[in-house]
Formats: sequence, C-alpha cells, structure tokens
Amino acid sequence: MFKKIASEALGLSDIGVIIQPKDYGSVDADDYLFHEDNEKIFFLIKSKKDEYCFTNLALIHVDGESAVSSKRTIRRYEYATETIHDVTIETAGTIDMDVELKFTIGGTRFSIDVRKNFLEQVKDIYKALISIGKRQATDEVCRANALRALDATASMYKIGTAASGEAVTAQFTELLKSLNAAMLVSYTKRDFSDTFGRYIQA
Repeated sequence: MFKKIASEALGLSDIGVIIQPKDYGSVDADDYLFHEDNEKIFFLIKSKKDEYCFTNLALIHVDGESAVSSKRTIRRYEYATETIHDVTIETAGTIDMDVELKFTIGGTRFSIDVRKNFLEQVKDIYKALISIGKRQATDEVCRANALRALDATASMYKIGTAASGEAVTAQFTELLKSLNAAMLVSYTKRDFSDTFGRYIQA
C-alpha cells in the first residue's frame, strides 16, 4: 500500500486519463481503426504506456512495454466474438488518486487505473460495457435456441421424403441460409454505436 502511495505521490504510477473526442485523431489507436468499415472511437483511456480504445466494433488495446519505450503491441477484441463480463468500478478512497475500471473481455482480464476526477466518465463506460455484456448474453441464448430449432426441424424429416435430389438441395440451401442469418446476423450484434451513444456523454 505504501509503495502505491509513494508511486502516486511521485507521479510514477501508470494512471490513465480520459481523452476528449477532439483529440482522437492524435492517439496511436486511431491508426488501427477500420475506418473503411465505419469504425469510430467512442471512449478512450490513455496512460503513460497504454491506450484503451473502445470503438463501436471492438476494444483496441495499445499495449506499451514502458513509458519510455516506443515499442507497442496492438491487440483487438471484437464484440462479435469476445464477450464482456465481470464489469466493476473500484472508487477512490480518501488518499487514492485513482479509480479502477475492471472487466473481462473474452479470456482477458483488464484492470485500468483512471484519475479519480474522471469518475463520472468512467461511470458512463461502465454502463456501456454492462449493456454490451447483457446483449451478448441474450444473443448467446438465441443462438443456442436456433440450433435447438434446427434439431427439431431435422427430426420432422425422414430420409427419402423429398421428391428429388434437387428438392433436397433446395431445402438444405434455404435452411442453411436461414440458420446463418440467425446465427451471424440477427443474434450476433457487431456494431454497438447505439449503446455507446446512449451512455457516453460527448
């Protein structure tokens, strides 16, 4: 504890700040956005060595080895494939200089220190992440139900009931198209612009 207090007092700890939208073009993460696919930044936390960039499509983590090194590792976590859960905020105590935003996306756990004067903005991203996680959980249930419906449909047909090979192919193609639409479009939300827009105050 005393080591943490000393680091904060000397300005050595890696505490992040919230970057304003007007400055998004100057951050490293902006270079790794899929602008061609209408990806845009909604929230960005920057510390001495890291950037945590929340876009409408993914979390982009610009991971720096140290504050003095120019080496960076870029990691991307797509909301369509990486679920968000265990989202928490640890508020600042009397002598603390920071709050902590914690969450898991996919199999990766993040714990991000942010200066406590940005607490209201951290509350906004907390709400957005919780909401994304809820939608992802709902979509997962719907995809499981789609597979159950497929099994139920398959059990209704018997081999040889189709009039011809062409009819079997047509039925299979139509069923596959419907299943893919359900699994990959209807029940796999990829763009969370609406969610971020609802909670993030510009």
